[in-house]
Amino acid sequence: MQRFTFAGRTCVITGAASGIGAALALDLAKRRAVLALVDKDGTGLDRVATLVREVGAAAVSTYPLDLSDGGDRRDLAAEIASRHGGVDLLINNAGVTLTGTFEQNSIEDFDWLLEINLHAVVRLTKAFLPQLLARPGSHVVNVSSLFGLIAPPGQVAYATSKYAVRGFSEALRHELEPRGVGVTVVHPGGIRTNIAASARVSGLDPEGEQAAQARRFAEAALTMPPDEAARQIVAAIQARRPRLVITAAAKAGDWLSRLTPTRYWAISDFVARRRKLT
Repeated sequence: MQRFTFAGRTCVITGAASGIGAALALDLAKRRAVLALVDKDGTGLDRVATLVREVGAAAVSTYPLDLSDGGDRRDLAAEIASRHGGVDLLINNAGVTLTGTFEQNSIEDFDWLLEINLHAVVRLTKAFLPQLLARPGSHVVNVSSLFGLIAPPGQVAYATSKYAVRGFSEALRHELEPRGVGVTVVHPGGIRTNIAASARVSGLDPEGEQAAQARRFAEAALTMPPDEAARQIVAAIQARRPRLVITAAAKAGDWLSRLTPTRYWAISDFVARRRKLT
C-alpha cells in the first residue's frame, strides 16, 4: 500500500477541540489537508478552526456534536460528503474516562463512557465506510490507549472500551487492507490532555478524593505534549503503520504485558511503590 499523502485530502477528526485532536488538526493543516472537525465543545472547535485556517488548511468545516447521544452518524457523513466530496482519512480520537472503582461506577456512567469511547468509533466508521471504500488509499485511525494494552485497577470502564477499540481495529484492518483501506490503532501513554482532569466522577465522592486523585494523576503521569503525539500519529498514517505505541511508559507496559500476561500489574505496582520509597 502506498504512503498516505495529506494535501487536498479530506480528514475527519473527532475530539478536535483540544488535546491530541487539536494538535492533529494543526499538523494536518500545515500539510494542506481539508479538515472536518468534530467535538461537543463548539467554542473550542471555533478556536481550533481559526488556528488551522491561519496555518494553511485547504478548507475547514466544524461540527459541534455530542457523541454520547447514540446517533448513527449517517447524517454527519452525508453532510461532510456534500461539502467536501468524500472522506479520505477518519481519525476516531474523542474519548472520556471515569473516576472510581467498578463498584463505585454506576451502570449509567459506564454506558456513557462506552457510547463515546467505543460505540461512537464503530458508528462513525460504519457511517463513513462507503466513502472510504470508494476512495482507494484511504485510512482509518482509532485511538486506543496504554489501557488498551494493560488493565489497571480503577480503570475498569476505560480499559473495557480501549481493549475493545483495539480488537475492533485489528479485525477491521484484516477486512479492509485487501480492499485498499489502511487501519492504524494508536496506544498513547501519558499525553498532556484534559482527559484525566475532566474525568466524570461516578458514584458518591463527598470528600472530593476521586476528583483529586484524577488531578494528581494528570499532573504526574500526563507529560508528553500533544503536538509530539500528533507528530508520531501523522508519521504512522503516512507510513501506513498498523499499530503505534506512544511514550516509553506505554512501550514498557506493552512489553511487560506480553512477558507476563497475568502478573504485570503486581510487578508495575511493586516498582511504583519502590520508587516512592526512594
